[in-house]
Amino acid sequence: MKTHPHTLDAIARALVAPGKGILAADESVGTMDKRLEAAGITPAEENRRAYREMLLGTSGLGEFISGVILFDETLRQNDSRGVPLVERLLPAGILAGIKVDRGAKPLAGYPEDKITEGLDGLRERLAEYAKRDVQFAKWRAVFAISPKGPTAAGVRANAHALGRYAALCQEAGLVPIVEPEVLMDGDHSIERHGEVTEAVLQEVFSALHEHRVRLEAILLKPNMVLAGKTSGSQVSSEQVAKATLECLRRTVPAAVPGIVFLSGGQSDIQATENLNALNLLAADAPWRLSFSFGRALQAPALKRWAGDADNVTAAQRALYHRAKCNSAARAGTYSASVEAG
Repeated sequence: MKTHPHTLDAIARALVAPGKGILAADESVGTMDKRLEAAGITPAEENRRAYREMLLGTSGLGEFISGVILFDETLRQNDSRGVPLVERLLPAGILAGIKVDRGAKPLAGYPEDKITEGLDGLRERLAEYAKRDVQFAKWRAVFAISPKGPTAAGVRANAHALGRYAALCQEAGLVPIVEPEVLMDGDHSIERHGEVTEAVLQEVFSALHEHRVRLEAILLKPNMVLAGKTSGSQVSSEQVAKATLECLRRTVPAAVPGIVFLSGGQSDIQATENLNALNLLAADAPWRLSFSFGRALQAPALKRWAGDADNVTAAQRALYHRAKCNSAARAGTYSASVEAG
């Protein structure tokens, strides 16, 4: 039975409920294995399962986390007791989401651009996920700033894919998270990052309109506007917040219920500080400003865990603490004392 559009609206609003945000635990097998290896852990399915079980089993996580984005492998795995991992979320009132794109590949004819793949067979995959009690989905498009890019063709192609994905999600009864990420890699200024982000968001919302996507039932997952990693610029959280809000006010319709920022290469504390600054400046914004962090939530927990079952409790405390800090940042009440715990 098709989900009523107003039910989708309610799910989207629930994902950005006050004080809550989204944990992105949707790393592909390859990406997760690299992170495990970097932490001195053997990259293997059992270790990926044990790590995700540690994350999802964190006591009290539902106080600050409204939803978790999963990878397909995790959705199909059981915990150490034989219970599906996804069922760890239900008692905590956390909604299950799923990454449905299949990664970015070079765009033919435009070597400076990438295009996200995964539209083939997506309708059927979404129907299966909906039967597994998945409530929302995510699709990421990436845009790199370079002397020649991103090109207008690359921006259009990715915006079109995001529009098709979002329409298919809503058809299947899932809330689409629309993630256009303008990477912070490079030596560009914060002004240049803002210009490109604005151009990308304008194209994305044009495509969403063209594909008749109901904006009340989506969440936008954009980058914050930042100076390039190798630019040498020292940019304050207040500057990030001002530039980001200026860009969003020019491009994001008020019908969108929430914006869940990605952390995109920022450190865990930097991402929290910037989210806090955004909420301090955005009292009159039409959308709720929240988070959908991956590494910025997980990194301290992975470091504490290190593949050792004896470290599970300490690792879960680290995840709980980062979630709590970002919950405070949603209200603009994050501070050094909150960080100190």
